Amino acid sequence: MTDSLEARTGLEPLLGVAELADYLGVPPQRVYDWRLSGTGPRGYRIGRELKFPVFEVRRWLAERAECTVDVSASTLERR
Repeated sequence: MTDSLEARTGLEPLLGVAELADYLGVPPQRVYDWRLSGTGPRGYRIGRELKFPVFEVRRWLAERAECTVDVSASTLERR
C-alpha cells in the first residue's frame, strides 16, 4: 500500500501553470493573463515556478459558476 503525499501531510497538491491550463482546457498564456488581470485563481510564486493550490482552483471555479448562474437568471427574468 502506497501512501500519497496528501494523506501523509494533509496538504493538497499544487498545480503548475501547464497542469492548470490543461485541466481547464485553455492555453497556458490564458492562465498568465488571468493572473496579471487579477481574475484567475490565486497562485503563489515558489522559486521560479507559479503554483496553484487545488482548493484555490475549486474556490475560483465555484465563484465562476455562481456568476454564470446569476447572469443566466437575470437574463431569463428580462424575457
